[in-house]
Amino acid sequence: MAAVALGMVLTPGPNMMYLVSRSVSQGARAGLVSLSGTFVGFLVYMTMANLGLSAVFVYVPALYIGLKVVGAAYLFYLAYKALRGASVFEARELPRDPNGKLFRMGLVTNLLNPKAAIMYLALIPQFVDPHAGHVIVQGFALGGVQIAVSMTVNATIVLLAGTIAGFLAARPTWLKLQRWLTGTLLGAVGLRLAIDAPNAARA
Repeated sequence: MAAVALGMVLTPGPNMMYLVSRSVSQGARAGLVSLSGTFVGFLVYMTMANLGLSAVFVYVPALYIGLKVVGAAYLFYLAYKALRGASVFEARELPRDPNGKLFRMGLVTNLLNPKAAIMYLALIPQFVDPHAGHVIVQGFALGGVQIAVSMTVNATIVLLAGTIAGFLAARPTWLKLQRWLTGTLLGAVGLRLAIDAPNAARA
């Protein structure tokens, strides 16, 4: 489970893009405040998934398939933006938001993040073993592992965002490579999700 969580968090997505852009433009403290909102978003997903939301997708397959289709489309859109636009590590002028807004934006970005939805509604349930104990306890334990991995990696990225931005700014070729790598990874995740979209949720 930890390896899957690490692979997911290292694949650039909406959370990383928001956290990095805010850290580069407003500093590491702003990035960490935004990250606290992301943390609460994961808690919401974990609670909803373990209290029966996954079962809804089992009994209403169209909702689950629709979620994956929308998620795939969104990831393709982010891939296009990464390939055509600026790198998330490029410094840009952004308004300096207060802590409350930073927290809310971190929360909303995560709640609307298709990667987070797929993680809790499709990937984590695959690691639950009905014969290994209470499934809800297992769900919260696995969710806790995912949150710990995600928070550790994202906090490290937030703290190093300024340094990375400075390094890339002095090396235009590396900046272009980072942009293409981000776009390619997002496209690959979106393609995998699109291919899996017709498959219904498993009970």
